[in-house]
Amino acid sequence: MKILVAVKRVVDHNVRIRVRPDGTGVETAGVRMSMNPFCKHAVEAAVQLAEAGKADEIVVVSIGPKNTNDVILTALAMGAHRGILVEAEQTLETLTIAQLLAKIVDEEQPDLILLGKQAVDDDSNHVGQMLAALTNRPQATFASEIKLDGTTLEVTREVDYGRETLSLPLPAVVTADLRLNTPRNAALPMVMKARSKPLAVRAAADLGVDLTPRLIVENISPPPERVAGRSVASVAEFAAAVAAEVNEMEAL
Repeated sequence: MKILVAVKRVVDHNVRIRVRPDGTGVETAGVRMSMNPFCKHAVEAAVQLAEAGKADEIVVVSIGPKNTNDVILTALAMGAHRGILVEAEQTLETLTIAQLLAKIVDEEQPDLILLGKQAVDDDSNHVGQMLAALTNRPQATFASEIKLDGTTLEVTREVDYGRETLSLPLPAVVTADLRLNTPRNAALPMVMKARSKPLAVRAAADLGVDLTPRLIVENISPPPERVAGRSVASVAEFAAAVAAEVNEMEAL
């Protein structure tokens, strides 16, 4: 079985996000970048399936500028077999990302596609669902547990009313939640070995997808500073404080 894992390079989750002074986006110059945490859980799930003898090959794909290959190398160090970098210097919209991934899926024909459920930089939660639609494959999102039985995948996911378990035939698309597993930290020998694994570079412009943006971001601004909390001595005082806040909001 072949597994394709899509990973995204984002501002490291330990770094405080800063908006550029001109409001055109989030500052990334000189900022530490890393693999989107949800994508890391997707890679770990693929590696565990391979270690259990249920997958023969793990292909990792990422889309972005040349230096995006660092997150692919991270996935290769975790245990993936080869990588594909779809190189694009410009900012791409989520639908374009899904369309480019669909082209790679058409070429690779994986049995299972794993992605993170969302990206932590823009909180988008689109690509997995869009990719499933574009490739006409069943999908299970927010996976917290995956069991593979032959050509059938059993996926457990958390929903508002508890947990539900879905059964879907392969090939399928699954997006990973943080509860799916605990991603491993690759040992130094694995990091060194990753550099010798195959990593193909494809130009996004050569995949036959219109890269022209359809949306215009007019301005991005940081959220307002959080107001410090305060303690109250009783429930009555708490209720009065809440009422005062509501009255003030209504007045605005």
